[in-house]
Amino acid sequence: MRNTVNWLLIGSGGILIAIEVLLGAATGFDLALMGVSLAAGGGIGLFFHSTKVGLFSSGALAFLYLGVLRNRIRSHMTARNRPSNVDALVGRTGVVTTRVAPNAPGQVKLGGELWRAVLTPADSGAREPGESVTVESVEGVTLTVR
Repeated sequence: MRNTVNWLLIGSGGILIAIEVLLGAATGFDLALMGVSLAAGGGIGLFFHSTKVGLFSSGALAFLYLGVLRNRIRSHMTARNRPSNVDALVGRTGVVTTRVAPNAPGQVKLGGELWRAVLTPADSGAREPGESVTVESVEGVTLTVR
């Protein structure tokens, strides 16, 4: 009877790990890591030939995961939202190289590259070469600036 509980812990841990694999990590690996806690606790209990040690180890490992490690693990698993390609241009500042006026596109140098630029519809004044402008949006190869 002493080892039966430890074997049940190992089996339960294996079932939780299998369920996580079948779900495709839909639970954020919580089931798998709880399964590892149960299985490891059961293994420790078998090693020491003690049901109490197995149950305590499983509980302690589960508590350690839920109380301490869960947030750290989750923070490493979530992808940060980093803008890429032209999305990274919005909000950046460029320098006018060719006059930009309402209904008259010009050019802006941004990050070492020349871009075609138009003013936002709310802008009524022209921007002269050397002035700084901020990118509002990008459509194709044209920047809308203010």
